[in-house]
Amino acid sequence: MKGNKVFEERIKTYLDQRAAEDPLFAERYGKEGKSLEKCCEYILGEVSAAECCGYDDDEIFGLAVHYYDEDDIEIKPNKVQRVVVNQHIELTDEEKAEARQEAIRAYQKEVIDGMKKKPTPKPKEEKTEEHPQLSLF
Repeated sequence: MKGNKVFEERIKTYLDQRAAEDPLFAERYGKEGKSLEKCCEYILGEVSAAECCGYDDDEIFGLAVHYYDEDDIEIKPNKVQRVVVNQHIELTDEEKAEARQEAIRAYQKEVIDGMKKKPTPKPKEEKTEEHPQLSLF
């Protein structure tokens, strides 16, 4: 599995910022033969080899920087199935209210659809056997 686009963008944003702040890194970041795609493959290979389920952002960014620092780096096979990228999204009060209303509408639709799919159980009719009553007269 190649890194997903959000993962690649997050790594690229970090590396671009690092290159803007550090001229020595900027020189290594522009090396021929290095690419963002290969960098992400290297990171995922290292994560896969370590068999650890979670990493701090700084550890992942450190692997990205290491990829550009080394000239002869080995990219290990990747067994990672899914990449989860933490993102914090700031919403305005208006966006929060709209999201809340949308969630309420979705819940209401789900409940209504559930009611339509489940037939109302019919009350069971008790079977009564009629026993003729004998009359003594």
